[in-house]
Amino acid sequence: MSILIGQQLTRYYGSQDLFRDLDFVIARGDKTGLVGPNGSGKTSLLRLLLGLDEPDGGSVHRARGLRIGYLPQKPVLNSQRTLYSEMESVFSELIAQQSALYELADAMATADDSSILLEQYAAAEQRFDAAGGYAYEARIKHILGGMGFGPQTYDWPISYLSGGQVTRALLARLLLEEPELLVLDEPTNYLDLQALEWLESYLSTWAGSLLVVSHDRYFLDKVVTRIWELNLGKLELYHGNYSAYLLQREERRLRQLKEFQAQQELIERTEEYIRRNKAGQLAKQARGRETRLARLERIAQPTRSERVALHLTTRVRSGDKVLMSEGVVIGYSDDDTGEASRLFHSGEILVQRGWRVALLGPNGAGKTTLLRTILGELQPLEGAIRLGASVKVGYLPQSQAWLDGPELMLDYVLERTGLLLEDARSLLGRFLFEDQDMAKPLSALSGGERSRLALAQLTLQGANLLILDEPTTHLDLAAQEVLQQVLMGFTGTLLFVSHDRYLVNALATHVWWIEQGSMHQFEGNYNQYIQRQEAERDKSAPPTESSLSEKDDWAEQKRRERKIERSQRDRLDRIRSLEQEIAELERSIQALNLAIAQASETQNLARITSLSSQYAVLQRDLAERLASWEAASGEE
Repeated sequence: MSILIGQQLTRYYGSQDLFRDLDFVIARGDKTGLVGPNGSGKTSLLRLLLGLDEPDGGSVHRARGLRIGYLPQKPVLNSQRTLYSEMESVFSELIAQQSALYELADAMATADDSSILLEQYAAAEQRFDAAGGYAYEARIKHILGGMGFGPQTYDWPISYLSGGQVTRALLARLLLEEPELLVLDEPTNYLDLQALEWLESYLSTWAGSLLVVSHDRYFLDKVVTRIWELNLGKLELYHGNYSAYLLQREERRLRQLKEFQAQQELIERTEEYIRRNKAGQLAKQARGRETRLARLERIAQPTRSERVALHLTTRVRSGDKVLMSEGVVIGYSDDDTGEASRLFHSGEILVQRGWRVALLGPNGAGKTTLLRTILGELQPLEGAIRLGASVKVGYLPQSQAWLDGPELMLDYVLERTGLLLEDARSLLGRFLFEDQDMAKPLSALSGGERSRLALAQLTLQGANLLILDEPTTHLDLAAQEVLQQVLMGFTGTLLFVSHDRYLVNALATHVWWIEQGSMHQFEGNYNQYIQRQEAERDKSAPPTESSLSEKDDWAEQKRRERKIERSQRDRLDRIRSLEQEIAELERSIQALNLAIAQASETQNLARITSLSSQYAVLQRDLAERLASWEAASGEE
């Protein structure tokens, strides 16, 4: 059942279209990720859907009484309440019912004949219980805990919260409200890994509909079941999560490229026929073909989105041992008091050439401090860290604060790199900078532009050990994908801090987790690290009667596990088969659309009727396949 429909939706600024004639549907239970380059209009589209702005063309239809919850990128929560009382405000009706129950209980305690009051109390309690009255406090604590708020924060005034805390508090309140459509604009910006994993688990079982804009690819993989891509003013629909979208997008691009090339060949042959026969005996046929060619709907040439042309090469091969330590205490000393603040002990460190090490852990655990210690900017409180033979370090800090002066971008690059003018312009062009961008002062650059400029500088260093602190910050999804591919092809050694779990999962050969004063080293990517953690938690859990009985029947347990694995394989095979059938049906429907349009131009009613019948059959088949695909994708 559809709860929101957009028809021919158009938005423009001045004379420039942001997007035009967008058609889409959000059904009950849909979980949709909205992606696209920065500036493509994602937030503008959300505001139109929510009714916060009016479209320049088209319309948005919402189901009557539709309850929508919205988390903007920069939320504001003007409230004089405490954190906990703000959450309680969601349940004001339940709290009023609860107060009425207390009053009835007090009245019964003093009444001579409480029989009537007892009946009233029983009826009121039944209504209270049915509405979730005995569970709302537990729900508040559960969701606040998931958002990183412990009991010690319950009495904090909302007005005292930081920007990130306000975002998490508003998100907690939205989850408690349980709207029918939850719209989130970059919800993961202020969440640590623990809160992210909790939110992913919560939203994956969310009963309502979800529309989310996010640059967190791992989050999109875990939560959404369809992707809307907004790019170049068009909205494309893809089935599945983010990884499925990447595969389908490339398949769709290749298919469109073949169709474009086929049409171009047809156009060339037709134009050649017209040139040869326009003045001869076949002039009538040539004029007919010329007319049909003029009416032909041209297929646009598919193009890749603009991407950062990033190339990282090493000029010198390092030794096999790149980074070594017998163990250091990482921390810092207060400049005023001289007191040392200990963050964690590293344990023994050995990084070998070619390793890609991801540093993970809660905010404030000491990840960036470790990087600065390796770079020699800070001294360890105890111990020493040594670089191996022929190691040349390249460093990308989290903040490019040095790119904030009055110098023009092009002048800055010429001065810092020693490149010739043509080479400097070519370098910046590969990083998507236009001529007008090169004439900007550094202080006018956005966060994404500064990141790209810093990456451009990094490509010229020829380092064999790259130390990166949050390298995907401010980069849009397309730039993140390219950066990931280039780093995977880098032949040197990587040590990087990142909250981008998709990048960590694809890139890391080792994970170092820093928490509670210690650093734990693990060989493998992020998914393997999480699996190891879960396995260790299961081992440390006290055995139950059921687990003991399963150990006694180990063979039966293994048979059950193999059966589950076979079932999962069969389900995945069925999903892949359905996706292929859906793609084939979509291609056939597209071809029929073209054929129907051509038949309409020639007013061939018999052919239009025949093609329309075929079209109806294909649409019914497509709907059945989509329903089967959604059912298979939702199976546990």
